[in-house]
Amino acid sequence: MDFSLDAQDGYARALTLCLAHGRVQTPIFMPVGTQGGVKSLDSQDLYGLKAPIILANTYHLYLRPSHTRIAKLGGLHGFSGFKGNFLTDSGGFQAFSLRHNTKEHDQGIVFKSHIDGSPHLFTPTKVLDIQYALNSDICMVLDDLVGLPASYERLLQAVQKTTAWAQKSLEHHRQHARPNHHIFAIVQGGTHLALRTQSALELSALDFDGFAIGGLAVGESALEMYETIAHTAPLLPTHKPRYLMGVGTPQDLLEAIDRGVDMFDCVMPTRNARNGTLFSMQGKIAIKNMRYKDSDMPLDSTCTCHTCAHYSRAYLHHLFKARELSYFRLASLHNLHFYLELMRGAREAILTQNYASYKACMLERLG
Repeated sequence: MDFSLDAQDGYARALTLCLAHGRVQTPIFMPVGTQGGVKSLDSQDLYGLKAPIILANTYHLYLRPSHTRIAKLGGLHGFSGFKGNFLTDSGGFQAFSLRHNTKEHDQGIVFKSHIDGSPHLFTPTKVLDIQYALNSDICMVLDDLVGLPASYERLLQAVQKTTAWAQKSLEHHRQHARPNHHIFAIVQGGTHLALRTQSALELSALDFDGFAIGGLAVGESALEMYETIAHTAPLLPTHKPRYLMGVGTPQDLLEAIDRGVDMFDCVMPTRNARNGTLFSMQGKIAIKNMRYKDSDMPLDSTCTCHTCAHYSRAYLHHLFKARELSYFRLASLHNLHFYLELMRGAREAILTQNYASYKACMLERLG
């Protein structure tokens, strides 16, 4: 992977990744497009947001419409119309979140489709082949994700299995991937710091393009998560990007950047938008609240997004109450703009060696 470390302020980093479908400058938040598209938005909306990379879901796309069909239709970029970069996860999180449909297997993960109940086996090599068919710019290895709290024995098993699967994945990748396909390993170990050390060092000894910190935001406290990130990130190679999977609130992102994380994804901005919670520099806005029914103000007077430039709180309140479909688009545009601008501000602060002040200011404003 063509990679440069542009600046560092404490542990906070500003990177540039040159991928096949454009540059990605970090810190970066990746909107989640589970089914190959961000809910309620299209590719033009994503261009308007200046989102250089989004996340798609290997498990869901494998089941519907299938990776083979997507490959025939031009891969994710041709199929979706989004010509930016795609990172695809491997299905490990779905094995965790849909665990009533899954069971352990020596070779991988056995699961029943949540759509029709059909049986399937995900192995380290199979999930990569699916991602190659999708033409993913960044492919995630299959990992063993454990919810917290968990026993030491179960966490150790997850670390051992994840390392073994990562080794198989890297061998397969070297033989079958095209140059535009990059591969990230995933560090496991729960909040047990010795196991995080073991996982990070074992995976760092392998020549992956980047490294993710997985297995967090699955039941532990915010303090435990921050402590685990602070312990784990410095163990990972300085010349490779670091990705914190599935996290989280704006405050979480600011804290994780301060601890050396570069990349993020989470459903929170779009899910909260659909459920009526909107982010602003004055704190969260519950748009269903009757106090907004007569407000001609934008959601955030400091925001430059399409929604704030054209629509009032009263109008968004009305759309939400009426369950108009346009509400979901306008709210999602605003929340994603908020997250992406937060990351752009963080990058600028790192470049000017001012991240501590930026973080403190943002945390105070967010409340």
